[in-house]
Amino acid sequence: MKNTRAFRLVALLFSLLLWSAASQGQDKPAPASPPATATGKVGKANVTVKYSSPAVKGRKIWGELVPYGQVWRAGANEATTFSTDQPLTVEGKALPAGTYSLFAIPTDKQWTIVFNKTANQWGAFKYDEKQDALRVMVTPRKAASMNERLAYEVTGNGLVLRWENLEVPVMMK
Repeated sequence: MKNTRAFRLVALLFSLLLWSAASQGQDKPAPASPPATATGKVGKANVTVKYSSPAVKGRKIWGELVPYGQVWRAGANEATTFSTDQPLTVEGKALPAGTYSLFAIPTDKQWTIVFNKTANQWGAFKYDEKQDALRVMVTPRKAASMNERLAYEVTGNGLVLRWENLEVPVMMK
């Protein structure tokens, strides 16, 4: 009789332990900057942008959280990546097919968009200008509406970055 009670007690404790361990993973909070992907076609090219999408959260983004005149990873966490399976013309300049890290150097009037050959890197901490495949200048514009989360859209005309009160179109063919 004692062995049966001890066995039941051990089985009950083991079950509680398993239940507790299983329920631990269910309550994880959503990441502050969740991963996101934008895909589409530009001409015959299949284009994919992979990025982490931070939120505004009441902060001033341009010129403060993202300083003007400095290389920015164009997202959060790992550097944003841009992939194309066909060569493209970006703002009139040739970009070979491939996967690149996508950086930006924003100012209040014009942005430099950078396609860097080192695709897999954390943020812009080890950014090396010598690895740039292409740099183009683009002009940001006021967004039609507030965008709480950073988002990219691949359109038939190229790529658009939207966040806070700005849109940044990058023309491609």
